[in-house]
Amino acid sequence: MTDSETDNVRTAQPKILVLGATGGTGRLIVSEALARGYDVTALVRSPEKGSDLKGAKLIVGDARDEQTLREAVKGRDAVVSSLGSSASPFREVTLLSTATRALVSAMKAEQVSRLVCITGIGAGDSAGHGGFVFDKLIFPLLLRNVYADKNRQEAIIGDSGLDWVVVRPSVLNDKPGGHTTRALTDLADFHGGTISRADVARFVLDQVRDNSWLHRSPLITW
Repeated sequence: MTDSETDNVRTAQPKILVLGATGGTGRLIVSEALARGYDVTALVRSPEKGSDLKGAKLIVGDARDEQTLREAVKGRDAVVSSLGSSASPFREVTLLSTATRALVSAMKAEQVSRLVCITGIGAGDSAGHGGFVFDKLIFPLLLRNVYADKNRQEAIIGDSGLDWVVVRPSVLNDKPGGHTTRALTDLADFHGGTISRADVARFVLDQVRDNSWLHRSPLITW
């Protein structure tokens, strides 16, 4: 390979697949990735759901279906997952873990190694650090089953053998981005916080090519 070819490889913009692209954070991930010049594919449940994701290639299908995921991930450099699940206090939630298990298999089959996945404050060892209202009211009354599935999702990723980063945002808001974002793993003195979806999108996309947080699960907050 010539020096010129090597430089082209280094500077080539990533080809990414975005899951959860029609959610509040997912839409910002798609728009930010396109603004950076990334080649973006989005897996959506229906063409109507993704009709406003201008500039992204749409693949229609179920994120829990491994064959659909193999088609979507083929030829990609990385996958960004912002899949969410509706709060369901009275029944078990399995969407996130089921989809992630299928995704890991699809990525291995298509030899795509980089996975950046959003879970949230309250997952893993960030449990109990969301502040009084979140920890004592919102989490136990509304989110307990969702976070049980997020924990299963994180465990699947951790055991996957992929080049993964799990991102746990603090409580999300829809304010403009551009604030200083802190990434924390020592949460001893952290109890509650907030961050905009726009700043989450920027941090998540930074992890597509940055190894600073590889195989770790930072909590991000303002």
